[in-house]
Amino acid sequence: MHVTDGPELRREALRADCERCVALCCVAPAFTASADFAINKPAGQPCPNLLADFRCSIHDRLRPAGFSGCVAFDCFGAGQKVVQHTFGGADWRSEPDLAAPMFTAFSVMRALHELLWYLNEALAMPLAEPFRDELNDLFGSTERATRCGHAELVALDVNACRRRGTELLLRVSARVRECAGYAGAADHRSADLAGQDLRGADLAGASLRSALLIRADLLGVDLSFADLTGADLRGANLAGADLGSSLFTSQPQVDSARGDARTKLPMRLSRPPHWTTAERN
Repeated sequence: MHVTDGPELRREALRADCERCVALCCVAPAFTASADFAINKPAGQPCPNLLADFRCSIHDRLRPAGFSGCVAFDCFGAGQKVVQHTFGGADWRSEPDLAAPMFTAFSVMRALHELLWYLNEALAMPLAEPFRDELNDLFGSTERATRCGHAELVALDVNACRRRGTELLLRVSARVRECAGYAGAADHRSADLAGQDLRGADLAGASLRSALLIRADLLGVDLSFADLTGADLRGANLAGADLGSSLFTSQPQVDSARGDARTKLPMRLSRPPHWTTAERN
């Protein structure tokens, strides 16, 4: 994965490949019993559904079993990068002393890979051309950081990396939305819109970065060129909504929401199998 690769090649490298991982996402993070997880699980403890071969015993029924959070989780390829590159193919089960270091590295790597995903999405936007050099520079330096050894990787100031990325991506978003004709659109950054009836709301070109939209009703809403960076769409009703040209919308966000056959998605995203064919009000 290099700056010189095309967006699709980089997207492939930033996609989780569980066959090349050792279930780091099933062990490293903590789970809290909620609508997303049926159990409490401390960080560093294997999920009870994890098999000896690193596969999930309920993979084909995670959602009905109360583990929708697992379905929507995406490591952006960080899992296989930690296993195959940082630790040279080792695993925490056969080498228990590597467990803690691997889990720590996974947390850092996921943050870096998530930033790479956003930068790659920005690089794929024709209207972001004025920022191409800055985006390429930050993508390159972040990608090089992912190839560090374990000690250097975990010593990275991840928050500083995120701040630099956020500042640049905010400028990209503003430029793209302005050029698309949405200058002065609604700003709902970090707004708490959970559970709200937003049918008919003017959200085209809006900034919804980090907005709480849990179980919000967005039935038929036009989200063209809306910036959805980090928006929490868990349980949100996207039936008939238009996200076709929305900015920075990720597969995990879509997977955590509800939609139907009328929902328009960016071409790079897949329609979740649990979406109904015609979910209506």
